[in-house]
Amino acid sequence: MTRPRVLRIAMVAPPYYTVPPDGYGGIEAIVAGLIDRLVARGHRVTLFAAGARGTAAQEFVRTSERTMSGRLGEAIPEVVNAARVLGQLRSRPVDIVHDHTIAGPLTAAGRVAPTLVTVHGSATELADVYRPLGRTVSLVAISHAQRASEPGLNWVATVHNGIDARSFPYRSRKDDYVLFIGRFHPQKAPHLAIEAARRAGVRIILAGKCTEPIEHEYYRTKVAPLLGRDALDVGIADGALKRRLLAGARCLVFPICWPEPFGLVMVEAMACGTPVVALSAGSAPEVVAHGRTGFVVERPEQLARAITDCERLEPSDCRRLVSERFSLDAMAAAYERTYRRVLEHQLGQRPDGRLPQARAEG
Repeated sequence: MTRPRVLRIAMVAPPYYTVPPDGYGGIEAIVAGLIDRLVARGHRVTLFAAGARGTAAQEFVRTSERTMSGRLGEAIPEVVNAARVLGQLRSRPVDIVHDHTIAGPLTAAGRVAPTLVTVHGSATELADVYRPLGRTVSLVAISHAQRASEPGLNWVATVHNGIDARSFPYRSRKDDYVLFIGRFHPQKAPHLAIEAARRAGVRIILAGKCTEPIEHEYYRTKVAPLLGRDALDVGIADGALKRRLLAGARCLVFPICWPEPFGLVMVEAMACGTPVVALSAGSAPEVVAHGRTGFVVERPEQLARAITDCERLEPSDCRRLVSERFSLDAMAAAYERTYRRVLEHQLGQRPDGRLPQARAEG
């Protein structure tokens, strides 16, 4: 039996954090895990990213010496990153480009290979970017909820984000606190997490990013006034601290107030045996098994009761769900199938069943 052809994959990361990230950086964590699994499956991956090399990719192309986390939300770093990637791609024969950035897909027409884009943000906000590109780019959703929000875009697959559950410590006995991890942003609503924890009579620890102007203003007006002995902000948690906090928490409180495309921290919490209490928005009902690995409620005033009810859940069920539905192997296999389907559709196949070789320009 003929073995499937090895694919040459160009993986394009945003310019804001290293791959993998030292602390905050959900997209970068996904990219790193995907690369390592694709290489383990026998494929050849070239990573385009800022900062230091840190994955199993056979080739690393540095798009800038330093990461640009302080400029997250600005347009220029994205545009510069896209231009540099395009210039480097022209000298590298690849079969498919897997882009995780916002501006990069705008250069898809000038690339030497088909472009697959994972939409990590709000599809509604990004629809004005992707819609004019038509079939120039093939889009992958990270949840069914995200895909349903803009059904007219050129979606080719839905692939849930995955993690390596073994890299997260499992604890069945929890400490006496609940946890919020995420951006200090109105969309993430950590002030609702503090209020719910107080009503439930339990201490809350908060760890999150606060770098953009909207985050600073929200923190000053909504979060800081609520902090105290029972509500402690520990700042951005690096990988080690995040894992300790997730493993020890009675539950993760995830009171999102926007259509969250995925919410990787929910999966990370469950990998530690920690249930999730979330508001029903975006992907939350898709990720959390209500009544088994946490609770998804409709209104903020229901969060406190859900926090208390987490005491009757089995931590082992949380870990098991991650292994069954959100593993790196499952994610990598789904992306590989999608790569081959896109290539077959856009490039056609040779009579012997092998994909044609991609050729670099000039």
